[in-house]
Amino acid sequence: MKYLLQRLAFYLFTAWAAITLNFFIPRLIPGDPVQSLITKFQGQISTEAVDSLYVLFGLDENKSLWQEYLDYWNQLLHGDLGLSFTFFPTPVSEIISKSLPWTLMLVGITTIISFFLGTGLGILAGWRRGSWADGLLPVTTFLSSVPYFWLGIIAIYLLTGPDSFFPSSGGFDNGLVPAFDQYFIPSAIRHSLLPALTILISSVSGWILSMRNMMVTVSSEDYITVAHAKGLSDRRVATSYAARNALLPNVSGFALSLGFIVGGTLLVEIVFSYPGIGFQLFQALGATDYPLMQGIFLIITISVLVANLLADVAYLLLDPRTRKEG
Repeated sequence: MKYLLQRLAFYLFTAWAAITLNFFIPRLIPGDPVQSLITKFQGQISTEAVDSLYVLFGLDENKSLWQEYLDYWNQLLHGDLGLSFTFFPTPVSEIISKSLPWTLMLVGITTIISFFLGTGLGILAGWRRGSWADGLLPVTTFLSSVPYFWLGIIAIYLLTGPDSFFPSSGGFDNGLVPAFDQYFIPSAIRHSLLPALTILISSVSGWILSMRNMMVTVSSEDYITVAHAKGLSDRRVATSYAARNALLPNVSGFALSLGFIVGGTLLVEIVFSYPGIGFQLFQALGATDYPLMQGIFLIITISVLVANLLADVAYLLLDPRTRKEG
């Protein structure tokens, strides 16, 4: 309990620091979002309305930066993420709530599949060195060095076209309205196949390589030799002794990757014009949309911190040595 309270205090301090940076960093980006909004409306805004926009968006020159910071915290504590500049006057929370499910479904499912698939192949490759599974390493190492977006561009070039089953962009067919029916769901699945395949190919190789290396290291430990000397089956030694201890670094990495699911894969979503959080962040950067950027960064920050905390708890459950001091 003492250990958990210490970690919780550390993460609360980290959250405060991250939220503070989240406030200041967008304001260091050059550009005037209100002027961008005026351009969008082709100048059809009065001077009084422009002054009101500066006040509404918290960019009033008569207000000090410290006062803006306090107002920002007051809004967060009331669950208010502000109004988006890009999609004015839509609230940021509404935009995030529409984009987040797309990213969670795409990146979440591919992350879970790649972890279990890569970990299983890594256990097999590390325990049975020299087998066919070991022969996958050169291929997976090469694929892990290829960026997501480059694989996405290649997939679009090779697998999409007028008569292709795979769409080249978007999250669903034009003319459909998002709903849980027999028209929208198949369309959404079909549009997500290529982005999911791109992420899966690039990420699964890392899990295979890390798990294989840990299995090789653990296989030379004394307790593995003792387990063999006791006459235990090779399968039991591999799963109950070797894999369980070799799995710890992968569990930590998996917890962290779950935190980054919310952030999505920015470049993949841009390449496929996929309507997720990453694509919204790209649009916010282009429009200097402070509230939308801050809202997305805040969601990503909280998810990563929660994932780190879950990783610490997982270590406590899986490794008894972390429960002892000294």
